[in-house]
Amino acid sequence: MIEQILSLQSWMTFLADWKLFAQAFGITLMVSILALLLALILGVFFGVMSTSSNPVLRGIARGYVETLQNTPLVLQAYVFYLALPYIGLMIGQISVGIYAVGIYHGAYIAEVVRAGIQSIPHGQSEAAASQGFTYVQTMRWIILPQTVKIILPPLINQMVNLIKNTSVIALIGGTDLMNRTNDWATTGECIYGPPFLVCGILYFILCFPLATWGRNYEEKLKRRDVHTTDKPAAKEAEGSAS
Repeated sequence: MIEQILSLQSWMTFLADWKLFAQAFGITLMVSILALLLALILGVFFGVMSTSSNPVLRGIARGYVETLQNTPLVLQAYVFYLALPYIGLMIGQISVGIYAVGIYHGAYIAEVVRAGIQSIPHGQSEAAASQGFTYVQTMRWIILPQTVKIILPPLINQMVNLIKNTSVIALIGGTDLMNRTNDWATTGECIYGPPFLVCGILYFILCFPLATWGRNYEEKLKRRDVHTTDKPAAKEAEGSAS
């Protein structure tokens, strides 16, 4: 494979079909965006549900989270692809990928949202209730806006994982970047080096900026927390000195 990467002829052969890879990259990007939207909707919905005082709602949320987190994504994708036609639901490989990846990561985002909500002091919910806010209004106007800042770093990590997990579509014959790379490399002249190297670089281009921004934002939050906790200590020290 290293010889192929260093071979000009291999690159010329590969670049002759660059449009195929550009199209596959666009499909992977589309799947990532749509799966992320689905995961966010499910994650917020079940995350809020898991903090409800209603035990039935909490049980449903836990059932969803535990089932999805404790079974392989590949198995879930195969269930969507192979089992749904038996109940009359025929969907294509790309749609299967969107649903499978979105529903799978929705469970992880639900846990992130739940942890974020529970990190907000309970007194705020009690104060909102005393002012006549319903549970939904409290979540929408008071709790969730504060939660977003807290959950953003782990949420970014889930976004990065989601993008990488879209490659599961390759296992069911979708035309995403990974499947296109494998098909191209294993047919014709069997050139593996250039296509898989470029495939990795394209995934890196999608994931690295997000991961870097998430780390920087997390460091910013830590510095702000340290600065906030240092202020009272400094004032107390000044008071003692005087």
